[in-house]
This record gives sequence, structure tokens and C-alpha cells, in this order.
Amino acid sequence: MTTLITGGSKCGKSSFAEKMLDSFSGRKIYIATMQPYGTDAFEAIERHRKMRKGKGFETIEKYTDIHELNLNDECVVLLECLGNLCANEMFSGDEISIPTDKIVNGLKSLANSVSQLVIVTNQVCCDGISYPDGTEKYISVLGEINRRIAKYADNVIECVYGVPVLMKGELPC
Repeated sequence: MTTLITGGSKCGKSSFAEKMLDSFSGRKIYIATMQPYGTDAFEAIERHRKMRKGKGFETIEKYTDIHELNLNDECVVLLECLGNLCANEMFSGDEISIPTDKIVNGLKSLANSVSQLVIVTNQVCCDGISYPDGTEKYISVLGEINRRIAKYADNVIECVYGVPVLMKGELPC
């Protein structure tokens, strides 16, 4: 089963995603995609570590190349977050790359190999502000990745002010 959780900044996506996997008694994997650059990133990483402390998650830090993960159907996976993964893939080289197929295919492969995959993503295209070309391209690519994952996901949930709103499928908890 694949669940995509989306929403704006600080809307409760991560808490809801973790809650979905609370009752699972087997191996729980947390794939952390935020590269630790700068004070804000370190603070966010520490906040997320505190949130999942004592919840039985094993953390795998994987900033790019999600397709390289080799997990099995005896575990559940929470990927936090797709926005970071996309940015890492796009801006890791000298030129901007378009990782849409790479990320979508990697996530489909991961979803097919594990018992449950919960993907946290961001809504970054709703503010109507014009940005520099590189940022506009990132917004476009992440939007396309979100759209393609939402199409194959069993459940799509938007968190609004901490309230999960079902967009597709069923609320798992």
C-alpha cells in the first residue's frame, strides 16, 4: 500500500505520517532526505528526530538515488520528504537535472518491495508568487512528481491545519 501525504508548511504532515505507522510491530524504516546544510536544516532534523524518538523507527539517510534502496516486504517505510529528495536530485550537480522519472520509478520500485510506503511531500505551487527560473523549474518538477505518485498511490491525504483530508482511497488511521 502506498500513501501520499501532502500539505503546506508546518501543517501536521509528519505527525500524521508517523501516527499511521504507530501500530505496526515489525521493522519501521524512516528515510530521511534532508541534507544537513545550515542552522534551519539542523533544527528541522533535530525536531524530526525528537518526534520519532521511542516510536521504533530505524533511520536511513538517503538524499538522492532512492532506487538504490533494497528493502523487503517485512517492513514499512516513511519517506520524509519528497520535496527535499527532488531538490537534492535537481541541484546536486553543476547543472539543473530533471529527475522526474528517476524519482517516480524509484518510489514505485520501493513501494512494490515493502509492506507499506508512506510518502510525505509538500505543496509548493499554491502561493502564486513568481520565482527565479531554477525555483520555478523545481516547483514544476515537484508538482509533476506529486501528480504521478498521486495517480498510482492507494491513498492521497492532504493535511490542513493538522486535520487529514482524504483526497483518494481511505484514511488509514
